[in-house]
Amino acid sequence: MKIVIIILVVFLIAFTFVQLFFIRAQRNIETYPYIVKKKYDRFEIRNYEATLFTSVKLSTKGYKNSSSKGFSILAGYIFGNNDRNEKISMTSPVSMSLEDSMTMMFMVPKKFNKDMLPKPNQSGIEFKEEPAKTFAAIRFSGWANDTKIETYKQNLKAALDAEGISYTNRFYFFGYNAPYEVFNRINEVLVELQ
Repeated sequence: MKIVIIILVVFLIAFTFVQLFFIRAQRNIETYPYIVKKKYDRFEIRNYEATLFTSVKLSTKGYKNSSSKGFSILAGYIFGNNDRNEKISMTSPVSMSLEDSMTMMFMVPKKFNKDMLPKPNQSGIEFKEEPAKTFAAIRFSGWANDTKIETYKQNLKAALDAEGISYTNRFYFFGYNAPYEVFNRINEVLVELQ
């Protein structure tokens, strides 16, 4: 019994240190730059800068079916599965379009331009220059899933309708945490404004 307790205590200590490491590392990750234009009770309006992304279009539909496949393809590219075996820093958030065929995107660190990037070894990876955009964003915590994403999408639509703010049909999910982070998980649903 003492051995089991000791093993559990060691596991809990190790788990705590690992989570603290990831929380600290998250602060040093380059993020998609924006300025908050206006805050409302349930959402905010943001202006995002023009930014370069690596992207992969997926034939699957829904967060559950697309997230791990898209993440592994793009993570493979930035972890060295490219013509130069070059590693590229991870950025945040991971973006997914919420359409019939989903597109997952990783922001390219600002120090790179399109011509500087190594060529992907895997077909389907493209580089997309996203222009400056204005989004409405609603935030939620915990683990994301299709039900939560749809709930917050509907909440955002209702909040925008209540304020008389026009929006497009281009919705996105932003996830800010690594898959193995347990605490302080941040997720958002965004929509481009007209």
